[in-house]
Amino acid sequence: RSLEIAEKSLGPDHPNVATAHNNLAELLRAANRLKEAEPLYRRATEIWEKGLGPDHPNVAAALNNLARLLRDTNRLKEAEPLYRRATVIWEKSLGPDHPNVAAALNNLAELLQNTSRLKEAEPLFRQALEIDEKSFGPDHPNVARDLNNLGELLRATNRLEEAEPLYRRAMEIYERSLGPEHPNVAAAINNLAMLLHDTNRLKEAEPLYRRATEIYERSLGPDHPNAVLALNNLAALLQDTNRLKEAEPLYRRATEI
Repeated sequence: RSLEIAEKSLGPDHPNVATAHNNLAELLRAANRLKEAEPLYRRATEIWEKGLGPDHPNVAAALNNLARLLRDTNRLKEAEPLYRRATVIWEKSLGPDHPNVAAALNNLAELLQNTSRLKEAEPLFRQALEIDEKSFGPDHPNVARDLNNLGELLRATNRLEEAEPLYRRAMEIYERSLGPEHPNVAAAINNLAMLLHDTNRLKEAEPLYRRATEIYERSLGPDHPNAVLALNNLAALLQDTNRLKEAEPLYRRATEI
């Protein structure tokens, strides 16, 4: 309704109407109504480009949001140039060390990683980490996110010794800043456990898998995909240590969910 009011009172091409389009699109995306959200993001981008100019930060925000939706619907070739353009606009308009630039770099790096361009992704993850540490300090959740993302890339390129301290630091930051029961803590714990599993340190990995599963189940519910993933990881470890009777009910439970 606020969108209708804005269009009637201000006209369809007013920047505030673009804001209403963007906000409604964000709500629809959060509710997984992506087909409804997409034209609203596109309309917001058009209005802001016309009204504020193509290099305005709001245009970058709309491009970034649209690119995220395209990524979520697996249209990565369409998303990539939007992420790149959003990054360039924010660098020009807000400066190269702004947190929005770090967020855009992270988004682009994740897309590059998902399309197996790890060499291109790594410097972007590192740049985002550097910006966020300068902007927020070393103990901010955004820094933990960046550490975790870089750790994932290092693990994917089999540089496990480099990845491990990043996972541990991300876990510590999340615990301090968000509390020990936050889902992000579980994600960091699960990633560290997978690395320990990969390096055959199974006794160290097991309690981490168990803790990640417990946090996910309490914070997101036992049927959440993240809880199922952690449960599967724990079951795989039990299987690898020949505790098949313990592993089977976990696999069955994950399958039922």
